[in-house]
Amino acid sequence: MQYGICNLSIVPLREFPQDTSEMISQVLYGEHFKVLESRKKWSRVRLAFDSYEGWVDNKQFLEISKDDYAAFDTIKSQYSIDLVDVIQNKDNQLITLPMGASVHATEYLKHEYEGNSTSQKKGKSNFIQTALNYMNAPYLWGGKTPFGIDCSGLTQMVYKINGHRLLRDASQQATQGEPLSFIEESEPGDLAFFDNDEGHITHVGIIMQDNYIIHAHGKVRIDRLDHTGIYNYERRTHTHKLRVIKKII
Repeated sequence: MQYGICNLSIVPLREFPQDTSEMISQVLYGEHFKVLESRKKWSRVRLAFDSYEGWVDNKQFLEISKDDYAAFDTIKSQYSIDLVDVIQNKDNQLITLPMGASVHATEYLKHEYEGNSTSQKKGKSNFIQTALNYMNAPYLWGGKTPFGIDCSGLTQMVYKINGHRLLRDASQQATQGEPLSFIEESEPGDLAFFDNDEGHITHVGIIMQDNYIIHAHGKVRIDRLDHTGIYNYERRTHTHKLRVIKKII
């Protein structure tokens, strides 16, 4: 089995091995992974952080050894916390970094990084401030950065930057944590999940104080949350139907 690491800023993770295929997620700088299948131009990978699988272009990652892969699993994670930053490679060229990039990989990749980062596991009291850094980021299916993000990408990245692991998709995240019976039992930083007419969970957001929620819907925005779901004052209607509230930590 082969192994790899993302040495670019943002790499699309695609459903099928072709450029026109749907982007189902993104691989950010410093993320490492197993290569499950290797073809001439594409590789199917499984990310170490959340076990998410998809296809990446072989030109957009660096192969590493099994020992290096194992070493990355033991290194204390360190994530960039500015909206955008830069690193310098060994040729003195700049590479942009999005918020949440794994800058603990810079030493291995022989890159220089002098920006702000965090490596501490933080409590839920920090989650909302982190989420607010993504405000107005446009909705992007499969996105994980302030330049474009989807609903579960937002929740995963907010938890990740604060030292906690969430799975990638809303339906997967809904399998984690402890369900709460009422909104009144929730705390800022807990997650609210929403389903469609078929009963499938398709949306997630982060609960705030006073029955508000921050979520990615068109853009990262703040709306009201009640026992029915998310109420959008601009549209004067509920846009999402509440399914369950989960306390993850």
